[in-house]
Amino acid sequence: MSAWEGILYGFGVALQPAVLVYCLLGVTLGTFIGVLPGIGAMAAISLLLPITFYITPEAALIMLAGVYYGAQYGGAVASILLRLPGTPQSAVTTLDGYPMAQQGRAGVALFTSMISSFIGSILGIVVLVVLAGWLSRAATAFGAADYAAMMILGLVAASTIGAERPMKGFAMVVFGMILGCIGTDVNSGAQRFTFGQTELMDGINLVALAMGLFGVAEVIGNIRNAERQAAPEPVSLRQMMPTRDDLRRIPFPALRGTALGSFFGALPGTGSTLSSFLAYAMERRVSRSPERFGKGAVEGVAGPEAANNAAAITAFVPTLTLGIPGDPIMALMLGALVIHGVQPGPLMLEARPEMFWGLVVSFGIGNLLLLILNLPLIGIWVSMLRIPFRYLYPAILIFVCLGVYSVRGASFDIAAVALIGMAGYLLALARFSPALLLLGFVLGPLIETNLRRAMLISRGDPMVFLERPIACGFTIATAALILVSIWQAWRRHVSKAEEGK
Repeated sequence: MSAWEGILYGFGVALQPAVLVYCLLGVTLGTFIGVLPGIGAMAAISLLLPITFYITPEAALIMLAGVYYGAQYGGAVASILLRLPGTPQSAVTTLDGYPMAQQGRAGVALFTSMISSFIGSILGIVVLVVLAGWLSRAATAFGAADYAAMMILGLVAASTIGAERPMKGFAMVVFGMILGCIGTDVNSGAQRFTFGQTELMDGINLVALAMGLFGVAEVIGNIRNAERQAAPEPVSLRQMMPTRDDLRRIPFPALRGTALGSFFGALPGTGSTLSSFLAYAMERRVSRSPERFGKGAVEGVAGPEAANNAAAITAFVPTLTLGIPGDPIMALMLGALVIHGVQPGPLMLEARPEMFWGLVVSFGIGNLLLLILNLPLIGIWVSMLRIPFRYLYPAILIFVCLGVYSVRGASFDIAAVALIGMAGYLLALARFSPALLLLGFVLGPLIETNLRRAMLISRGDPMVFLERPIACGFTIATAALILVSIWQAWRRHVSKAEEGK
């Protein structure tokens, strides 16, 4: 069906009363999760995975997606008011959002973030509709070698692009791939890295890994600084209104941020965090007065917020049409689809059109609901931040344990999530990225499967990665990224040596 026919078909799915309720539940919970620092969309989606077993696949995916992009909206609130990012993507918003709040312009900063988020999301939906069909048709030409090469490129890009310490990122990706090898080999049936533990025969529980790295680890990190700042003053709707000069400065940064976010969100392995930082760097570079940035420039809020919300929408492109998660949260979305027996990939638009087009239409409905909810309810979200963290974190830990145990009914998973949480906290102290570990954990088995399949088809000839045009292109790009990273590391080493002299 054409795009217009698909959208009309999607309205029939998304406007069902039950689906609308789950969409509203997802975006509301996502906003709340984004506002409260120390939880994050990753832990929230992990907790909700067991609930999705009892609802339809369409409603489940729409609810989880609502949590994901709803958290992008809510994450800006704590960033602006407390200089405490609710989500990693909103960390860059603190650079200019918090100075605006200190200048008594918190309402303007919040209004800018909401409007820019809405613009980025709506335009991201357009990109999703335009690109999804093309990618779906193009993906039918992909073979095992092409998939393996593309996923390797995604992992290398995620660990090197924009990273100050690319070797640390690469180490986390490799470590995640090693963890993904734990369990039973699907080809030979041999046990790998189980150390005689029958609980590990099926591998490490993805939900336990996600909640340990992002839920428990964040709780441990926040306990030490539970009472860091006083609660902010309530913000009225009148205080949110920007000036004419602000309105003149918002549209173009939002459009540039949307373009960047749409591009990087659709690439496997990049994600919205990178998009928001690149959008901020672009706005600072194109500005005629870059000295204003870091001191309360409204462009520093508009660009990144539009970028991370556009990336959150277009991240579904590789997940749905190629079956490859664009970031760790998309990996959980992929897991939710597999749980319901839905196989993402090139044929999904034909096999499950009600799910794809229903999800696309729900993006527009959900973002409209978010705008209606967030503008008048900002004062309520701010009041919730007054809950002392010493009362909040025990409830978080209880829900984490209940969510992990409900997946497989194994007490081993509760012990595992505790150990993983402590390891995630130590990794964060050492400035390693837990998100890259999870990305390697999810993509590692997929790379192994496609690599083995490619070797079987080519009878063990590794030249298949250079003989196939698609695989060759990805292989060359991967090699180029590695060489560029080595060259940048060498230049930094030379610069430090010269400064030392």
